[in-house]
Amino acid sequence: MLPRLKSALLLWVLGLQGCSLAPAYTVPQLALPAHYREQADAGAWHPAHPADQHSAHWWWVYQDARLNALQQQLLDANPDLAAALAHVDAAQAYASQLHAGLFPQLTASAQPLRERQSDSRPLRGTTQPSVYNSNTAGFALNLDLDLWGKIRNQVAAGDAQAQASADDLAVARLSLQRQLTCLYVQLDGLDAQQRIVSRSLQDYSQALQLTRARYLGQIASEVDLTRAQTQLAQAQAQLDEVRGQRNLTEHAIGELVGEPASTFELAAREQTLSPPEQPDTLPGALLQRRPDIAAAERRVFAANAQIGVAKAAWYPDFSLSGLIGGQTGGAGNLLAAGNRFWALGPLVNLPIFDGGRLNAQARQAKAEFEEASASYRSTVLHAVREVEDNLAQLRDLRQQRLDEQAAANAAHNTQTLATRSYEAGAVSYLEVVTAQTAALQAQRQVQALRTRQLQASVALLTSLGGGWRAQ
Repeated sequence: MLPRLKSALLLWVLGLQGCSLAPAYTVPQLALPAHYREQADAGAWHPAHPADQHSAHWWWVYQDARLNALQQQLLDANPDLAAALAHVDAAQAYASQLHAGLFPQLTASAQPLRERQSDSRPLRGTTQPSVYNSNTAGFALNLDLDLWGKIRNQVAAGDAQAQASADDLAVARLSLQRQLTCLYVQLDGLDAQQRIVSRSLQDYSQALQLTRARYLGQIASEVDLTRAQTQLAQAQAQLDEVRGQRNLTEHAIGELVGEPASTFELAAREQTLSPPEQPDTLPGALLQRRPDIAAAERRVFAANAQIGVAKAAWYPDFSLSGLIGGQTGGAGNLLAAGNRFWALGPLVNLPIFDGGRLNAQARQAKAEFEEASASYRSTVLHAVREVEDNLAQLRDLRQQRLDEQAAANAAHNTQTLATRSYEAGAVSYLEVVTAQTAALQAQRQVQALRTRQLQASVALLTSLGGGWRAQ
């Protein structure tokens, strides 16, 4: 009967090895729209698959070799990325520490001592020496049976937190790449603004020469001359402002790529970036594709596992311990049969009274799960809003730029007509100044809208997790 009882007990213990007190995990539910409102044909929403990762080089759609080189420099030298990578390494190391709890812990010890016992030691024999040697060496084994899944849930939570840290690294990388691309687009726009104002300066300079000649010939008034001088000075001030903004943008790019602003320099170019072609439909698989959503989901999973850890603390903790070694009084063989010692047996710990500590830990674990779930839902809602915002902004900016281009064309024609009329003496120079000011403002506004359109495309690419399509 006793062997059967032992077998049944062994099977019971082995069965409990697969036990877990953590609630069954499900991703927090959120009522998502059927599709993007700005793109009704984008397809239904659905969770992404593990293979649906964002593009590692999503900025390639701008087809700019210098931007590609700066992005690589960002990955190699940005200190914020280095700090985030170190944080991931620390999280993975902590997860490895938790994994060690699943295995037996074996330690070796050796302790050669020379001791003196007190003359007043209780129960000391009269023949016992005051000074003696005590040499001990042995091995100790400890194995937590983890019947209630406490250690396994700790491991699961640690692995999930490590995965969330890796996703946080991806969030930091994507954010820095977005900042760099937006700054580069802004720099490109400022170069274009500088070209526009410089061309206007040439026109204003020629207009001033014409007006001065007419003034000296007593055809134009001194008021016309001062207006031409004012117009030229104001355009020069605008050029100075654009150059100042470009310097600040260039310094910010240098910081991102890990170079001091004092030595970093990007030459101005004549070439201008073009907004990328946006596909007619966008991937609906947003969930778990964006790294911030993936990180939030992993933290929900970790919090769910911690509930199992808190519940397991209420149950008896069974562990198996063993000890084997040898001890001598300073002479003799430690491995001799008479000098050996050993111990083997189970250890059970059961909480009886803890002042409400375990109950408070269980409430804390549940509250942290609710917090993580709410944070996950908030992250998803924010992601959907970002996509919708950028889709709407791209649509509106595209139309606004077309309208502004029509205004710029009309302003340019007005400027040409006003200049010819002034040369013919039909109008005052005030008409020319007004037309020139309107034309310059319209041209700069068209370029500003182009820059905003490019930045909105960057925002849309990153709000989708990086890229138009799942890779």
